[in-house]
Amino acid sequence: MHYWLQQLQQKRWEFSNARGSGHRDSWSSPTMAFPPTGLVGKDNDALVFENPGESMEKVRSDFAMETEMGVEGMVGIHSARGPSAAGNNTLNFSLKNLGTELRNSMSYLRSGRLVDHRRSVFYTGGSNATEDWEMLDAPSKDFSEHKHQHDTHRRFTFDFGRSSTRSKRPLLRDLMAPGKSARSPDHSPVECNGSKSLELQLCLQNQQVELNQMQQEQLKLREELVAQKEMVRLLQQTLRTSQCERPAVCSRAPDPNAASEQSQPSALTQEEAAQLMARLQERDEQIPTLCGHMERLSLEKESLQQELKALKIKVGEMNDQLGMLMETIQAKDEVIMKLSQQSSEETGNSNGPGSPQAHKEQQELDLLKDSLQGYKSQNKFLNKEILELTVLRRNAESREKAFEAKCTALEAKLCQVESKYLVLLQEVKNPVCSTQEQNPASEVISRLLEDALQVESPDPQDHPIFKPNTVSEYDIYGFKTVPEEEEEEERLVAKVRALELKSLSMTDQEVSVGVKWENFLASTMNRDLVRSPELKSLIRCGVPHQHRSKVWRWCVSFHVKKFRDHLAPDYYETLLNVAREKPNPASKQIELDLLRTLPNNKHYASPSAAGIQKLRNVLLAFSWRNPDIGYCQGLNRLAAITLLYLDQEDAFWTLVAIVEVFMPRDYYTKTLLGSQVDQRVFKDLMSEKLPRLHAHFEQQKVDFSLITFNWFLVVFVDSVVSDILFKIWDAFLFEGPKIIFRFALALFKHKEEEFLKLHDSTATFKYLRYFTRTILDSRKLMNIAFGDMNPFPMRQIQNRRAFHLEKVRLELTELEAIRQTFLRERETSQDRRSFVSDDEEEN
Repeated sequence: MHYWLQQLQQKRWEFSNARGSGHRDSWSSPTMAFPPTGLVGKDNDALVFENPGESMEKVRSDFAMETEMGVEGMVGIHSARGPSAAGNNTLNFSLKNLGTELRNSMSYLRSGRLVDHRRSVFYTGGSNATEDWEMLDAPSKDFSEHKHQHDTHRRFTFDFGRSSTRSKRPLLRDLMAPGKSARSPDHSPVECNGSKSLELQLCLQNQQVELNQMQQEQLKLREELVAQKEMVRLLQQTLRTSQCERPAVCSRAPDPNAASEQSQPSALTQEEAAQLMARLQERDEQIPTLCGHMERLSLEKESLQQELKALKIKVGEMNDQLGMLMETIQAKDEVIMKLSQQSSEETGNSNGPGSPQAHKEQQELDLLKDSLQGYKSQNKFLNKEILELTVLRRNAESREKAFEAKCTALEAKLCQVESKYLVLLQEVKNPVCSTQEQNPASEVISRLLEDALQVESPDPQDHPIFKPNTVSEYDIYGFKTVPEEEEEEERLVAKVRALELKSLSMTDQEVSVGVKWENFLASTMNRDLVRSPELKSLIRCGVPHQHRSKVWRWCVSFHVKKFRDHLAPDYYETLLNVAREKPNPASKQIELDLLRTLPNNKHYASPSAAGIQKLRNVLLAFSWRNPDIGYCQGLNRLAAITLLYLDQEDAFWTLVAIVEVFMPRDYYTKTLLGSQVDQRVFKDLMSEKLPRLHAHFEQQKVDFSLITFNWFLVVFVDSVVSDILFKIWDAFLFEGPKIIFRFALALFKHKEEEFLKLHDSTATFKYLRYFTRTILDSRKLMNIAFGDMNPFPMRQIQNRRAFHLEKVRLELTELEAIRQTFLRERETSQDRRSFVSDDEEEN
C-alpha cells in the first residue's frame, strides 16, 4: 500500500507539472500550447501561474509516510519488499506458524507439482554463513530473497517479491557433503520438487518412443524381405517350369498348319522369361542391401538398449538420492519443531508476568500493535481522501469551465453595452436646456465623458456613479488602441472601436474556430503539418493567437525550402557579419525608416524598443542577399509584422518568401513595375466582380489605385485594424498573393452601398482614405473574400499580369525617352544662359 500510494502521488505530481506548464486556456485543451516566439511573446497578457513544482512537492511530503521505528531511507518498491517485512516495524511470525508453513511447503513439494509463480523460499540466517540452507530450487532472476541476519538468534523469512539480483547461499545438497565447501550458484542445484527426475523421465520416454518406432520399422523391413524372398522363389519355380516345357515342345513333330499358331506364344514366353530374369537379378541385388540395413538396425537397437539400461540406473540413483534428501528434510523438520517447542517453553519460563523483560517486550508489542492500527487507519483515510479529492477536482473543473463560458458571454455583452453607452454619451454631450439655467444633468454627463475618455483611473473613489470597463492602452499585438494626439472625438471613436473588437473576439464563432484548431493540432501533435484542404479551410478562418507562431513558421519553411536546402545552416548569421563589416548603400535609408515603420506599435516606438535592432538586422541581411533590390520602402513594414510572431531568422526568410516567391519580379525595385501591373489587374477585377462600384468611381473620376497601391505593397499594414490584418496575413502566407486581391475586393464589397451613396468626388476620396478602419467584423469580411468572390483562380491573375506587363513596359520606355530628351534640352539651355552677379555690375 505504501508503494501504491507513492506511485499514485508520483503520477499526480507529473500530471500537475504537465498541466501547469502551459497557459491557463490550454488546460482543457488536448494539444500543447504554442506560445508566440516573436515580440508579442514577451509581453503576453496571459496569466502567469506559479511553478507547481514547489507546491506539489509540499503535498508529496505531507503525504509521505514516515515511521519512527521503521527502516529509514526506504521508499517505493524497496520499502514494500525490504527487510521491514521481517524487521522491527512488523509483527514477526511465531515459530509455531513457521513450523506449520514448513509442513505445508513440504506437503506441497511431495505432491510433485511444478511451481511457476509465488515460490515460497525460506532459509535460516546466522552469524556463520555456512549454516544457511535453502529448501527450494533456485528461482529465476525475476525473484529475489532478502536476507536479514541477527547475531543472537535465527530468523525465517518468507519473501514473494521480485528483484534483479539474488543473494548467494549454500544449498542443501552441499550440506550433505561435509567435506565440500559451499558451491557457487553457477552449479545446477539438486531440486527437491522432482523437476530433474521429470526431465530424465521425459528424455527416457522420448528414447523409448524412438526405439519402438525403429522396432516397427525393422518388423516392416523383415516382412518386406520375406515377401521378396517368396516372390523370388515363385519366379525361380516359374522359370524352371518354362525351361522344362521348352525341350518338350521342341521334340514334338512340327505341324505346318499349327506352326503359325504356336510361333507367337513361344515368342511371348521368351520375353517373359527375360523379364523374369531381370527382376530376379534386381531382387538379388536388393537382398544384400536389406541384410546390411538389418544388421545396422540390430546394432542400433543394442546401443539403445544399453543406453536405456544406463538411464534406468541413473534414475534409480536419483531416486535414492531424492529419498535421502527427503529423509534429511524430515529430520530437519523434526529438529525445527523441537527447537520451536524448546524456545517457546524457555520464553514462557523466562518471561513471567512480573519480569522486567516480559514487561518491556509487552510494551514493544503494544507499541507495534498501536502503530499497525494507526497505519491501517491512515491508509484507509488516505484512500478515502484520494477518492474524495478526485471527485472534488472533477467537479471544480466542470464548474470552472461553466464559469469561464458564462464570464466570456457576460464580458462580450458588457463590451457591447459599453460601446453603446459611449456613443450615447457622445450624442448627449451638449444637452439642450429648457431655460437659461444650466441643466444639472449636464454636469453628470460631462463627468461620465471624462471617465469614459480616461484610459486608466488613478483613484477609483473619484468616480462613484458609473465607471466603464477600462480599455488597455495596447492590444495583444502591441498596437496603441486609443491615440493620444487625436482630438477628443477621435479618441472616443477609437475607444468604441476597441470595445467592439473585444466583443467580436468573444463570439461563439471565434470560440468554435479555436476548438477546431485544438482538435486539428491534437491529430498532428507528433508530426509536421501537411498541406491539405482541412488546413486550408482552418487558416482561412484565422489562426488563434497562441498557435500563430507555429503555423507561420511552417508556412515560411514550406515556401523557402528550395532555397534553404542549398545553403549553409548559418547563412543568415553570415549575412549579418558581412553587413556589420562592410558598408551598405541601403544602410542609411534603413536607419531613417526604422522609427517610421510602425510608430503606433510599442515594439518599434522608440530607438530602445525591442524590435528596432531585430528589424535593422533583418533588413540589412536581406539587402546583402538581394543587392538588386537592396532596400525598398515597404520592406520595413513587412519585416516588422513578421517579427511580431517570428524570430529574426524566420522573419528574414519570410521577407525572402514574399519578395522572391510570392510577388512577381520588379515588385520592389526602383521602378515598382510589378506593383503597377497589379494595380491594373485589380482594376480589371473590380470591373468584373464589382461593376456598379467600378462604374461609380469612373463616373466621379476617382482613382482608387492611389489608395490600393499601398495595400498591395505592404499587404494591408496600417490600412486595416490589427485583428483583420493578422487574419489576412495567415491566409497570405499559406496561399500567396491572390489573397491580397481577394481581400481588396472584399473591402470594397463590404462598403459598396456607402460608396454608392456618395455623389461628390471629394467626399468619395476622403471616405476612401479611412473607410477600411471602420470595418471591424473580420468574420463577415472573410466570408465575402472567400465566398462572394469565387471563382478566383490564380491562373486568371497570371494571364492578366502578362497582358498588362507589356503595356506598362512600353509606357515606361516612352517615359524614359521623354525624360532623356528633357534632360538633353535642359543641358543645352543651361549652356546658353549667362548669369551676372551683383558685384560684377558696374552700377
